[in-house]
Amino acid sequence: MRPLVRLALGIVLLVVLLVGVAFALPQEITVARSKVINAPESDVFPYVNSPKRFNEWSPWAARDPDMKYTFSGPAEGRGAKMEWNSEEFETGSQEIVESQPNTFVKVNLDFGDMGNAVASYQLRPDGAGTRVVWIFETNTGNNPIRRWMGLMFDRWIGSDYEMGLEKLKQVVEAGQ
Repeated sequence: MRPLVRLALGIVLLVVLLVGVAFALPQEITVARSKVINAPESDVFPYVNSPKRFNEWSPWAARDPDMKYTFSGPAEGRGAKMEWNSEEFETGSQEIVESQPNTFVKVNLDFGDMGNAVASYQLRPDGAGTRVVWIFETNTGNNPIRRWMGLMFDRWIGSDYEMGLEKLKQVVEAGQ
């Protein structure tokens, strides 16, 4: 019996250690990527300010061509909303909550049971083009599992953001 007690005690101590360390991990998670697009801000802005145009460059739209979308509110700017339903990505929505012409767009993201987040797009001059910074921010709360998962967000969505920005660059530059 003694080895089983030691094993059980070891497992309990490991769980306590993992939970304790989790609370030392960051609660606020931010992932950001940027790309310079050879076009003025006014040419880039319509693509980030409209949920309907988002899918022209979204890294996820191409991954699941059977995804169903519903649009509501205005076509662009504050209040413009897109909801999706997909086997791969389940259900969710994004709604523009702030829009500053040619400089900034903020989007509330709702991933259902997976939680909420905020995405934003910053556009600023960079030489003869526009630097687009795409930012993802979420709060893991006091859930130790989500805090551990927070360590993986950059790896999970960073490459998607890079692909999306590259596609945005191609779409915008081709449209000039």
